[in-house]
Amino acid sequence: MTALPAAPGLGFKAEHFAEIRATRPALGFWEVHAENYMGEGGLPHAQLAAIRADYPLSLHGVGLSIGGPGRLDRQHLARLRRLCDRYVPESFSEHLAWSSHDDAYLNDLLPLPYTSETLEVVCDHVDEVQEALGRRMLIENPATYLLFAQSTLPETDFLAEVARRTGCGLLLDVNNVFVSATNHRTNPAAYLAAFPLDAVSEIHLGGFFTEALPSGPLLIDAHGAPVADPVWDLLEEVLARRGPLPTLIEWDNDVPPLPTLLREAERAGQALERYRGGVLARAS
Repeated sequence: MTALPAAPGLGFKAEHFAEIRATRPALGFWEVHAENYMGEGGLPHAQLAAIRADYPLSLHGVGLSIGGPGRLDRQHLARLRRLCDRYVPESFSEHLAWSSHDDAYLNDLLPLPYTSETLEVVCDHVDEVQEALGRRMLIENPATYLLFAQSTLPETDFLAEVARRTGCGLLLDVNNVFVSATNHRTNPAAYLAAFPLDAVSEIHLGGFFTEALPSGPLLIDAHGAPVADPVWDLLEEVLARRGPLPTLIEWDNDVPPLPTLLREAERAGQALERYRGGVLARAS
């Protein structure tokens, strides 16, 4: 399996399809949410097949409920396997979260306590997914709004251990780092200093919304705004340690015109170029 290029990418939106086909923007890859393409045919697949013919592809799942205590949905896994076999994406990723309970599916990515028991569940699920798909998957760090008193492991240690035990990779969402650190009144740079960057194969950037509370700001990972300056600064810290990686601009709500997204991708590309070859080319 080939890897995504160390270049900027965007999430594919159907309303941009005609413009993408007409202009062929210079992007490294496109990402789609896997669950949007689990039907057998129709316009979505016709468009995705055309995009896939011209660009590398990243599949990003939101429905596996990797952190849930119950068994994984075998039918969902089978549909996901068919989708991967159909498009042979360069990357498949999911979230460190849970989103279902028994037969109830929740429209959210919910947090989990970081304990030895949860670690066993997550590792078993990652192993099952990788075996079912016949490919390595990436696990994304979550944006969180509460902490569990039961947690005995830092999130960074939990993710590092999942990667070590299962051989999976990690997807580092830098916006999620900033959102979670702000919400919990912790230091995002300290989080990144402890993060197992050697296991990271992809980066996500996105925008957040701010809600003012008496206790201070609450940031919502809404994917509906430009990447904030503090998140760009954190990206620089990651690239200084890890070098260029495939870097996605996530913008899923209040989607703007394609040129706006391309400007965000261009800024990400400029950051990647500054660290190409492992050397920061600072302006003199």
